[in-house]
Amino acid sequence: MGKISRHSAVFFVGTLFTAVAGYLFKIYLARVLGAEALGIYALGMTIVGFFALFNGLGLPQAAVRFVAAYSATGQWQRLHAFLRRAFGLLGTANVVLAAAMMVVGPWLARSLYHVPALVPYLQLFAVVLILGAFTLFLGQVLAGYKDVALRTVVTNLIGSPLNIVFGVVLLSLGFGLRGYLLAQIASTVIVLLLLLAASWRLTPREARRAPHGAVPVEREVFWFSAAVFGVSILEFVLAQADKILLGAFLDVRQVGIYSVAATLVAFVPVALQSVNQIFSPTIADLHARGERALLGRLFQTLTKWILGLTLPLVFVMIIFSKPLMRLFGPAFEAGWLVLSLGTIGQSINAGVGSVGYLLLMSGNQARLIRVQVVMAVFMVAAALALVRPFGMAGVALAAALTNGLSNYLYLRHVRAALHLSPYNRTYLHLIGPGVVSLAATAGFRLLVRSWDLHPEWFWIGMALVVSYATFCGLWLLAGLDNDDRMIVAAIRSRALVALGRTPSL
Repeated sequence: MGKISRHSAVFFVGTLFTAVAGYLFKIYLARVLGAEALGIYALGMTIVGFFALFNGLGLPQAAVRFVAAYSATGQWQRLHAFLRRAFGLLGTANVVLAAAMMVVGPWLARSLYHVPALVPYLQLFAVVLILGAFTLFLGQVLAGYKDVALRTVVTNLIGSPLNIVFGVVLLSLGFGLRGYLLAQIASTVIVLLLLLAASWRLTPREARRAPHGAVPVEREVFWFSAAVFGVSILEFVLAQADKILLGAFLDVRQVGIYSVAATLVAFVPVALQSVNQIFSPTIADLHARGERALLGRLFQTLTKWILGLTLPLVFVMIIFSKPLMRLFGPAFEAGWLVLSLGTIGQSINAGVGSVGYLLLMSGNQARLIRVQVVMAVFMVAAALALVRPFGMAGVALAAALTNGLSNYLYLRHVRAALHLSPYNRTYLHLIGPGVVSLAATAGFRLLVRSWDLHPEWFWIGMALVVSYATFCGLWLLAGLDNDDRMIVAAIRSRALVALGRTPSL
């Protein structure tokens, strides 16, 4: 519990830093480039996302599982064989896919999206595709070594500021969208080199010196990678179908507005994402050793904390949806409903915890795939039915419904396959703090609107402070159980170490 809390806290801080800096940069981008250029970028990234389905070949998730397993059992030759051959496969696949993207991309831009202005940027998007595959894989290798904190420092605390600095410089020089893409490429190259150095340092000397080709890659690696590959295809449909349909049926300006709202929505489950980074290999470990009771205890406690740390953010995102979207420019206020609907969908995601990873890391990936097949069909059908009458709000509603139904089905499968549930009586302690926090946030919004207080970004930040202060304060008064106190102690210890003080025993 302490290790999960510490690494999750580092990841949370890194993600929070990236999000705050990234959203400020996004506001700058929106005002400099405008909705149309951001729409072109969003459509280009859907093409990258489509080809990225194939460039990873399921190897990044396999790295989390098998790097951890081989390191724990001292199978250095198998670890060497996995890393070496994974790099070779990634290199070959990405060169082929980048070439295919350059051939097919112009047709997609002109015929599907009806945006010929996207074509000149396809070469840069192809470079983004190649670099993204290797950074994702190396980041997951570090997760397999259970050093999520180091990965967070490299990708969030180094990579994100570099991207912002390069972007501001190139945009101020008048390079426009091309400058933004070049900044992204330059920062990714630096991150890639740092991740490569970190992975080499963490790889045991015995694995680095193992003879080439001495041990073949296990068949289990290929089967697991194939299953994850199938999951990634379905996740792409679930994650990108909304933008693809918007690009096909609506104008690029609305795609730009929608993409900004979706960026904000993506931050809502940050607590869940922070826990998943270190909890996913822990699931595989405990399930393999048959520690069902401990796994269930962790699942319940962590899900409660994920939900508790997400609710105040949800209240602010929904109640302040219009001012939040206005920060990016007057044209972006039209996306407030997209932001609200997406936030509701992500709150359900946080409320059920790490159900997807529980299925994947316990060998129940077939159940995960079945759910995603059904929900991918549902997502496309619902979005097609709602996009014309309701525009981007209809697509956002389809995405929120898909998110809610998917997590409900995941939860049912976790109960059926693992006999685990995230809920217990201690969740009742969240009701009172939640109601008071919601009321305080709504009251603060009425006060800001009645007095016409400015600047809006400052008062949105103050609303976030009020929401979290009321919720967390009342939650502490409501009482914590032993597992809750363990998490508090772990976070407190990490904070004291960061401040240069020695935690008391």
